[in-house]
Amino acid sequence: MTPSRPDPASPLEPDPVDLEPLGDYLDSARAPESCMDLSELDGFLAGLVVGPDPVLPEDWLPMVWDDEEPEFADDAEADLIVGTMFARYNEIADGLAAKDAAYDPVYWQDATGRTIVEDWTAGFMRAVGLRRDAWEGVLENSEGARLFIPIVAMASLSSDDIDPEDIGVSPPEMDDLIANAETVLAACVVGLNAFWRARSSTPRPRLTVPLPRARSLH
Repeated sequence: MTPSRPDPASPLEPDPVDLEPLGDYLDSARAPESCMDLSELDGFLAGLVVGPDPVLPEDWLPMVWDDEEPEFADDAEADLIVGTMFARYNEIADGLAAKDAAYDPVYWQDATGRTIVEDWTAGFMRAVGLRRDAWEGVLENSEGARLFIPIVAMASLSSDDIDPEDIGVSPPEMDDLIANAETVLAACVVGLNAFWRARSSTPRPRLTVPLPRARSLH
């Protein structure tokens, strides 16, 4: 499968974060076997950015690696991989904070060109789980529920613990969600960010991206 991302930025916009080295590393044998893949990580980062409470990297990085230790060739590679995660987090936050708020998810596409959103929604819901009690408030508000339920419903595609009908999504509605998942999920992220920012004055942390150190000559 290949990742699907938006077209490169215009000359007046910053270049998008290069996610290829990160994706390659997550798929490599040196990353923990059950670590997140690139699409799941992108959903996870989006969930962290838009959530009701800030979550510091020391609380969420272990989840990326499934609580195992990643193996890096050297300090420079470690800085590159972790730095790319932080840069993507900042990129998502900047896009959502812009006057014309936007978010472009990283989804997989299979050999037929079909977009696969299951990994992304699984990652988003893992971020929700880090602040589950705070997130429950979104379902008590009709606007919040309208934005959150589509993500939960799509997460049911990779989880036996979620039944769309239990959250009020009928089979025809689920079919419509699947058909329009790319645009619906991105719109939900933009809406959820506005929803929580209107209710929380706590700013999201901007992550300091480490500069990759020179690789050892030995």
